[in-house]
Amino acid sequence: MGILNRIFGRPESTQRDGGRGQSKVRVEVTISRPGEASLVKLLGTTTIAKEAVAALAGRHGAGEGGYFELEGTLQREPDNQADPHAVAVHVEGERVGYLSGYVARDLDLSNGGARSVSVQIFTEMLPKGLRAEAWAWLGQGPPHWQWSQENRPPMSSRAKAEAHHDSVSEMVSTALADGGDRAEQFKSGMVNGIHYLQLVEPIKQLKRDDRLDEALSLCYAAIRGAEGSAAREGLEPAPWYTEQAAIIHRKLGQHDQEVAVLVRWVDACPPGRGDGSRIKQRLDKLRP
Repeated sequence: MGILNRIFGRPESTQRDGGRGQSKVRVEVTISRPGEASLVKLLGTTTIAKEAVAALAGRHGAGEGGYFELEGTLQREPDNQADPHAVAVHVEGERVGYLSGYVARDLDLSNGGARSVSVQIFTEMLPKGLRAEAWAWLGQGPPHWQWSQENRPPMSSRAKAEAHHDSVSEMVSTALADGGDRAEQFKSGMVNGIHYLQLVEPIKQLKRDDRLDEALSLCYAAIRGAEGSAAREGLEPAPWYTEQAAIIHRKLGQHDQEVAVLVRWVDACPPGRGDGSRIKQRLDKLRP
């Protein structure tokens, strides 16, 4: 794994890009104008709306994976027990998803009214079944989609993880290139040229592969970076990496090391900042 080689200074005989060439995949963003989001990702497309989306995809020849763009309608669901402000998105009579809560609450739409909306839906057949991702355009004029039939969004869990990792890496590179205080802030979180934020997905993957010792090594590298960044800002270090290290130590039966890594995080916090945290609570349970 290239990350391991860079963190620990091991030479790499070759450089590989996983078959992706030089392309970058960006995670979705929301374009906004005052008072209302314009491009909104729909919720529930592969959970509560799974059958509806599958039926719609079948009618448009996209049951095995595809893309289609259609007109739909927005409609409030005041009787929705989970959220009386909920706004459902219907396409050809099928409820294909919901607007996110913060968008639904601010939307200018009466309980009995409806509003036309452009909707794009991507589908892909994965081992666990049909996966769908959908967006609605609430802005004025023709839709400005982020994704297209030629530039599809990440659909599988692995693709989403890779997209997130690429997005974080690009953010770090941009911050360093721009210079100034933001660049210095990111430099304080670097370990051998890798920012600790870039280690989330590699740690998760190593854990999935049951390569716990290597995952633990990356956790400690990230902890060093998080401590450096936090010290510069006068804050507590990002806790996730410490939590993951503690979990791995627990799996390996290393009680003393589990306690030590939790103590390390608490000691790195400014006075009082770690009180009441999950790490402090876990530590209190482990120590007599």
